[in-house]
Amino acid sequence: MVWGCIVGGRKGPLIVMEYPGGKGGGMNTERYREQVLEGALLNFYTQLKACKQRIRFQQDGASCHRSNATLKWLVDHRIPTLFHPPNSPDLTPIEPVWLELKRILRSRGRTPTTIEELKTAVREAWDQIPVEFTNKHIKRMPDRVKAVLKARGGHTPF
Repeated sequence: MVWGCIVGGRKGPLIVMEYPGGKGGGMNTERYREQVLEGALLNFYTQLKACKQRIRFQQDGASCHRSNATLKWLVDHRIPTLFHPPNSPDLTPIEPVWLELKRILRSRGRTPTTIEELKTAVREAWDQIPVEFTNKHIKRMPDRVKAVLKARGGHTPF
């Protein structure tokens, strides 16, 4: 599993999550807090806060994102959040970025054969995505919101 973030004019860090797998070894609140919130997110947010006035953190509906402990951590660290409706990938600008990351990985022609090769390939693919690409999708959010409202929450072309 990977975690990444974008903001107008900049891509944030990409984290390749580490967890043991197996029963009880998937992503959970504690691993999310340790690997994302306390490191990558807090550092990136601190950098952004120094130069931007208004920042909102948007997460999808993964259970580790919406747990009470995660929400408390965000409040305790004064990181404002933006509500994200469940099952609405068309209302987040990072979804096209994930699709582009997958497209780049598929176009490599060589499938990674080890975990380390896969991690390297994912990081290299992230680095290949230009900021202009992420900006384009951030700027299109008002159009996406209008389309969802027009469709009354139904299917949109996004």
